[in-house]
Amino acid sequence: MMRSALIGLVLLAAPAASAQQQEPRFAWPAACTLGQDCFIQNYVDADPSPGRADFHCGPLTYDGHDGTDIRLPDLATMQRGVEVLAAADGTVLRVRDGQPDVSVDERGKTAIEGIEAGNGVIIDHGNGWQTLYAHMKRGSLKVKPGEMVKAGQPLGQIGLSGDTEFPHVHFSILKGEERIDPFTDEAKGAGCTTAGHSLWATDVPYIATGLLIAGFATGPADTNAARLGRYADLKGDRQAPLVMWAESFGVQAGDLQTVTIAAPDGTLAFQDQKPLPSSKISWFAFAGKRAPKDGGWKPGTYTGRYRLERNGAMLIDVERKLEMP
Repeated sequence: MMRSALIGLVLLAAPAASAQQQEPRFAWPAACTLGQDCFIQNYVDADPSPGRADFHCGPLTYDGHDGTDIRLPDLATMQRGVEVLAAADGTVLRVRDGQPDVSVDERGKTAIEGIEAGNGVIIDHGNGWQTLYAHMKRGSLKVKPGEMVKAGQPLGQIGLSGDTEFPHVHFSILKGEERIDPFTDEAKGAGCTTAGHSLWATDVPYIATGLLIAGFATGPADTNAARLGRYADLKGDRQAPLVMWAESFGVQAGDLQTVTIAAPDGTLAFQDQKPLPSSKISWFAFAGKRAPKDGGWKPGTYTGRYRLERNGAMLIDVERKLEMP
């Protein structure tokens, strides 16, 4: 998630590859299914100016970002263990372990100065090509410098170490001194309209907008608490507010957001609908209401629903349930 994930995880110098040398193809570097249990939060920044643009000329990046951020939905998924995989055959150059899996929002920028990449691995693939895997889980690394690895071999697990606010692996490709976008084989900042070709060994779809996580809270929902899974075992409270929350990515200004909560008998207990004011890489929303004054919420199953529409097309439609004792 850093402006440069290579800070503090120093690369060994390597000669640039000639145009005639065969380009490698890279396997998906995580043991997860894109769009189901992991998502690309940020792509390489293709915009050469101080602005931002992913390779699709979309907003899923930030200025200067030099890798692909493969994000897990929440901390619980990270704790279960999702392996980071070698993207191609090669030799391990450097590793770092020992950094805690704590959000930078809690740890502070000063604590991670010089170690922004957190725990990670660098692999040399020959002919000037290298890959970097950053923000890995402490104690999960399985390889050592000098070790030969094969494509698909586990290197460790996705974590929350270094300069990051959510569990993910920052995957970066280097060709000599240049950071390369695997979706285009173009250097960072080459422009989003440049005709390139994919370096992925298999098709990796571009997902412009999607849901990350959703659930209930008994008061104003907090982004970090949601990401850390603190609402996962929420118990209903008949006297507390009832709030539906959701985090999504790739929202655009004008998208229509609707949050509803249905009572156990199916009647509508709450509804909030509004257009989104601006485009965001990550968007956290919550809405709800206080408990009724005449005895609070009735016992039973409450159903929260979060929907996101764009130009009449439904992009996100998810339900979550909460038992009220």
